[in-house]
Amino acid sequence: MTLTDPPRLSRLTFHGPLSETRAAGLVDRLVRNGPATILDIGCGWGELTLRLLEAQPTATAVGVDLNAEDLARGRRNAEARGLADRADFVEGNAAELPGAAADLVLCLGAAQALTDNAPPHTADALRVLRGLVAPGGRVLLGEGFWERPPTADELAAMWPGASAEEHHDLATLAELAEEAGFRVEWIETANRDEWEEFESRYQSDVEVWLAAHHDHPEAAGTRERVRRHRSSWLRGYRGVLGLAYLTLVPVD
Repeated sequence: MTLTDPPRLSRLTFHGPLSETRAAGLVDRLVRNGPATILDIGCGWGELTLRLLEAQPTATAVGVDLNAEDLARGRRNAEARGLADRADFVEGNAAELPGAAADLVLCLGAAQALTDNAPPHTADALRVLRGLVAPGGRVLLGEGFWERPPTADELAAMWPGASAEEHHDLATLAELAEEAGFRVEWIETANRDEWEEFESRYQSDVEVWLAAHHDHPEAAGTRERVRRHRSSWLRGYRGVLGLAYLTLVPVD
């Protein structure tokens, strides 16, 4: 990448609506059980997993994702923080994961990677997750849900092909987790501030770049991409789509 190319997600700490305060609370709760092995599905650059490793010095982690650029960022961060020998970032398909069940499984906004079925995929993904967690372990599921039923205009403004059947409400999400063989230890949801910080950080580096490079060869396409995403958020899913963080305990 040259100095004048559009940046990519450089101002994001987490790839989702997750505040520092909530992340610290999640880490504190998830390490109480003393996990020795951590599996992060759709890990991106694995920031939450790296923080878990810092809090649990004897643990090792494997992060799986398809995005090579994000994985490289995760490896750089692990190296800089002295965690490279305990964090393995693997490029691959989460649906083809080998190996033994992990003590702690993270699946944050990546449940669709665990099934080839069309949305809603949550029930199928939960059954896969039940087989990936060791007895007495934990799953942290970050999954979208409808805060309220979306209108036709809101759906039309969202991502291509968005439908009301794509997500469940929060109560149904918890019930599906129970049906898959879990007890729901903890339920929390991203708040408006977390969403707005995430969405702003998601595009802010590119917005600043566009202000300084309005005549760059890539500027027109980048402006259109930014416009589409902002419209999808502000006209579509803002206040409609929620994100739940469910801490799940497998039933013996």
